[in-house]
Amino acid sequence: MPRAVAGVDIGSQTAKSIILLDGEVAGTSLIPTGIYSEKVGIEALDKALRAANLSQTDLRYIIATGYGRISAPYANKTITEIACHAKGAHTLYPTTHTVLDMGGQDCKAIRVDDDGHVVDFAMNDKCAAGTGKFLDVLAKVFGLTLDQLGPLSLTATQPCPISSTCIVFAESEVISLVARGEKPENIIGGIHHAIANRIFGLFGRTGFEDDIFFSGGVAKNIGMRKEIEKVFEKKIIADDGFDPQLVGAYGAAVIAQERAPN
Repeated sequence: MPRAVAGVDIGSQTAKSIILLDGEVAGTSLIPTGIYSEKVGIEALDKALRAANLSQTDLRYIIATGYGRISAPYANKTITEIACHAKGAHTLYPTTHTVLDMGGQDCKAIRVDDDGHVVDFAMNDKCAAGTGKFLDVLAKVFGLTLDQLGPLSLTATQPCPISSTCIVFAESEVISLVARGEKPENIIGGIHHAIANRIFGLFGRTGFEDDIFFSGGVAKNIGMRKEIEKVFEKKIIADDGFDPQLVGAYGAAVIAQERAPN
């Protein structure tokens, strides 16, 4: 029987799954979450299994994480996304001591020890500002996709100051700047700078040290990565060879591997 395990991460915007076979990634999936957490978790798991040419009967252990983990009766264990992102980041880069996870509805500052265990964390989960949802709403103001925001922000020559920290007021502020004739790239550059400063404030509660690993869907935004590096004055680890949106699912799979029966 193959030594296969799975991690399933059911987030607010997307559901992800990773299959590890003898410690190596054999299959992955990433699909929109929708409104049925249990159904989408199984769909993500099945899609990753098909990519690995395996079935659920081949799995020795399944860990579920993310917002929808409570709706995962197929899992052997559920674990918080904080622990899973810490484990995933540390496994990918063992020098990692700080993890920044920016998802659809929250942002997490995570400190880890030399073994990848969480020693402290802070969350911004009461306001959408500083999350993927914040960028999604503001991209729509300009008629852009999320993929276009990052590269455009890098072309800013005079980033506009964005004073509002609430997504509702920030959207109104951006619309006013557009009406005033400000260039889109300067407004978007200002948005990225404002988010980076907000994240810096979040890490004021936990502290940070080298190396900083950037995980979550927003880590794909090159403009956000560069602005965070500028504000933190630290190099950001973001492995372009591994989808940062899958780090939580990967960490869940690694933990499943550790707990799977021999």
